[in-house]
Amino acid sequence: MDKDHLPENVRENPDAAYVKKIREALEKKGGYCPCRLQKTPENLCICEEFRRQIADPEFEGFCHCRLYYKEKK
Repeated sequence: MDKDHLPENVRENPDAAYVKKIREALEKKGGYCPCRLQKTPENLCICEEFRRQIADPEFEGFCHCRLYYKEKK
């Protein structure tokens, strides 16, 4: 799932400077979450942890690196 295919209740962090910083770090790490040490398939952005959180109708909050925010529907 990439940012162009996000559910309508998932948005980028509104802090543009922070988003730019995280996007640069993602690019340097080849698309892996910059907040995770290991480069595993589970840590490719959007990480597996956040995909599970997106699927949970009760979850509301940021992903691990705070790039994305999911609102309850």
